[in-house]
Amino acid sequence: MNLIQIFKALSDPNRLLIIKSLIEDEPGAERHCTSFGLQLTRATRSHHFKILREAGLISQVDRGNCSLATLRREEIEKEFPGLLELISTNWQPM
Repeated sequence: MNLIQIFKALSDPNRLLIIKSLIEDEPGAERHCTSFGLQLTRATRSHHFKILREAGLISQVDRGNCSLATLRREEIEKEFPGLLELISTNWQPM
């Protein structure tokens, strides 16, 4: 994981909203990619999830014709302690 890549991924309000939503979920919870309330096309939504995966923030599993996203909570906390708490309490979409 690269902190600069993580910050770049979080610089978009939609991706920040996705991560903040996943932080609020129970650890290990899987969320359907359409469950975040984003009014985005499928292609745009896929693009945002790809950036979050490449930054190491989420993992995704394909089940049938849907993708489920999971926050990589343990890995993030191990590499960058306190980052998820900072994101959930202090960062606001612009």
